[in-house]
Amino acid sequence: MTAPSIDERREHFAYCVQLFGGTTAFSRRLGIDERAIRRFINGERPLGDGLLEDTAKALRQLVTEATAAEKEIAASLSAGPNSPS
Repeated sequence: MTAPSIDERREHFAYCVQLFGGTTAFSRRLGIDERAIRRFINGERPLGDGLLEDTAKALRQLVTEATAAEKEIAASLSAGPNSPS
């Protein structure tokens, strides 16, 4: 398997940013200025391995949070319609 091109890395990074709900949400999550994120996406700044590692870590945390939220919803639904909200 060949390494992804710079453009492919940038496109995948942009996709990851969207998984967080966009530039603003991603900026808050990682503590990075929104303008810097846009520059990474636009290719004005190079994507370093550290940023990608931080993005992967934040994605894993998002998965954990989403799974916990899903379990809470599932538990409330299985309790039945007569349960107090």
